[in-house]
Amino acid sequence: MCGLVGIASQAPVAHGAWLLIGRDAMRHRGPDDAGEWWSADRCVGLGHRRLAIIDLSPAGHQPMLDARGELCIVFNGEIYNFADLRQDLMAKGHAFRSQSDTEVILEAYREWGTDCLSRLNGMFAFALHDSRRRQLFMARDRAGEKPLFYAVSDGTLRFASELKALMTDPRMPRYIDPEALDCYLAMGFVPGGRCILQGVKKLPPAHALVFDLKSGQSRVWRYWQLPELNASAAAGLGDETELLSELEALLEDAVRRQLVADVPVGVLLSGGVDSSLVTAMAVRASPKVKTFTIRFPSYGQYDETEHARLIARHFGTEHVELEASESTVELLPLLARQFDEPMVDSSMLPTYLVSRLVRNHCTVVLGGDGGDELFGGYGHYSRLLWMKRRLGPIPQPVRRAVSRAAERFLPVGLKGRNWLQGLGVDLRSGLPLIASYFDATTRRRMMEQHTGWPSVAESVMQVRVPQDPDLLQRATRMDFGNYLAEDILVKVDRASMLNSLEVRAPLLDYRLIEFAFGKVPSYLKATATSRKVLLKKLTARLLPPMFDQHRKQGFSIPLASWLQSGPWQAFFREVLLGSNNTLFGHNVVSQLFAGQVKGRANSERLFALVLFELWRREYRVSI
Repeated sequence: MCGLVGIASQAPVAHGAWLLIGRDAMRHRGPDDAGEWWSADRCVGLGHRRLAIIDLSPAGHQPMLDARGELCIVFNGEIYNFADLRQDLMAKGHAFRSQSDTEVILEAYREWGTDCLSRLNGMFAFALHDSRRRQLFMARDRAGEKPLFYAVSDGTLRFASELKALMTDPRMPRYIDPEALDCYLAMGFVPGGRCILQGVKKLPPAHALVFDLKSGQSRVWRYWQLPELNASAAAGLGDETELLSELEALLEDAVRRQLVADVPVGVLLSGGVDSSLVTAMAVRASPKVKTFTIRFPSYGQYDETEHARLIARHFGTEHVELEASESTVELLPLLARQFDEPMVDSSMLPTYLVSRLVRNHCTVVLGGDGGDELFGGYGHYSRLLWMKRRLGPIPQPVRRAVSRAAERFLPVGLKGRNWLQGLGVDLRSGLPLIASYFDATTRRRMMEQHTGWPSVAESVMQVRVPQDPDLLQRATRMDFGNYLAEDILVKVDRASMLNSLEVRAPLLDYRLIEFAFGKVPSYLKATATSRKVLLKKLTARLLPPMFDQHRKQGFSIPLASWLQSGPWQAFFREVLLGSNNTLFGHNVVSQLFAGQVKGRANSERLFALVLFELWRREYRVSI
């Protein structure tokens, strides 16, 4: 895994010293090697930090030029089918000087141009300069595992794996985009191509960009999208035996490919459905598999040690149990600095601690991310289906009235408030924002000191709701494109990369994604009373009989109890109420603290505000 940064301009770059500073601001992404390259005309500069995974020799150094000196690439990620592509390209006459997957991308582009993206199976973000066409080509993987920020202005393109690298350029303005912040406060992240900084964008997952060095213009397009559910599956006519066999074969092949590395590889084993299935497939592919489980002694209700031991014993893995240190408030400034765009997920703390421990034993680990979104694992899927069945017959005007009353009269954080607000949505075509942190009314009150504050999050969210008549299809597709891409994968990338650890997700192999959304009927994902139906049928086939299929353990911390008193509450109060130099109205913040003490669910809301303020102060960002 690596970090990349670069600039491309119509005119020679006169102020390029920031490129090296930006590159080394991401040293954590690549401590093994560093490189810089400039085109002969000084119009293109590329920087790279390398975490060596495939071909550890100097031949894997980046920026990497092709043999003719016409193409140059910086690449972050892994191409899991690079060996197959290499054979195909050699059969077409291409020669290789290294064993790296990076060089395979270069030659694939030479052979197929931008259409090479359809042939890549992996997680990736890269930028490739083509001197023949005088253009820069950038792309990001289908699910969005690897990040890519960019800004285009005055005929110049700047880009980087992390926003902090771009902010080392003194010419980069540092102003908050109000609409992006409104989305953050509502959803817990900034969705799609938006960015928290004005003038900066994220290249969305499954998108590519070409910047024309002659005109200074850029073009962005989507190169892949989720397939439609086939007709038989949509009609509920899927052959369960065939689907199980195909799922098993796809998962086995994905895990086999992702175990390939020239450094030590392990499996993060929580003992849940997803990581246990990954472990089962890993032992098929390798005679020696090392699994890791993390114990958090300070809060035993989150301990998954016994469940992981069951799986490790059954499959005979080399099992390592690690004990994490306690999460302390001192970690928050560190994580606020690392997370370029703040995102509302306090489980970034244990994710960071796990990554720090595992990195002492290996450089690459496989995890179970993606299973919930692909196969219907979240509890709100069942609740939505129940709501549609039981409450759907209630006239829409009545439900809207209840929704408005809940927003107006019930206090923020009261259990069930978000679901009551969601009653106003027509479940035949829409989705309620049940994971909303701050509704429109609360956001306006919280930001009332800022004149003309935009309230756009709800409309932005509704535009992103997939157009599908099936409620479960809508919900899972929505989570795949939003919560997974903007929360889960961002959390894993930033927390693991801060420790120079590469985390791979076999369940996000694009063939499994296409299988889950194109072939699996909704009733084999979730119902009003069950979840992950098809995956659990696979566990019955592959895992020991004692395995608990119904356990759903979230990866989290007891933040709510920590905020009742003590150092966490004191720290949060100091950040949010200790001075007038905060964006958020003190009256609303004080009410959130008061509600938390009364037992309301405001801990993640307060976390959202604290992390944002720490980030804003760290990078001296203005509104």
